Amino acid sequence: METLLSLYQEPFDETRPVICFDESSKELRKHVRNPLPAAPGAVARTDHHYERSGKQLLHVATEPLIGQCRFHVTERWRTCEWIECMQAIADDYLDTDCIRVVLDNLSTHNPADFYRFFQPEKAREYLDRFEIEINGRL
Repeated sequence: METLLSLYQEPFDETRPVICFDESSKELRKHVRNPLPAAPGAVARTDHHYERSGKQLLHVATEPLIGQCRFHVTERWRTCEWIECMQAIADDYLDTDCIRVVLDNLSTHNPADFYRFFQPEKAREYLDRFEIEINGRL
């Protein structure tokens, strides 16, 4: 934890941005009945019954020191989606020396996964651009 706190306290360096990456699953719900409007002497009434309409996964990359946020929405939570998000981050920061990515999911992602999706030279190229901290560990 101290490693992350000290990382967040470092001054802004545009050549070495700090990106916080997280994922969250959200259930999609559809209202079954329309709410009843407010009337004199009564507040609006909302029925809390709903129909499930699937789920979506939110992949969120934030750069807190400048307030930038990138969302990527997918239907599944797989390694290939994470790799696509990392590619998008790399494309957003072409002019940087190093992209420091903080992942709080200890065992969900592994930098070695780049080798599953790219030729070794390309995987190494991506990994050389990233400095990945997983739950406070490099």
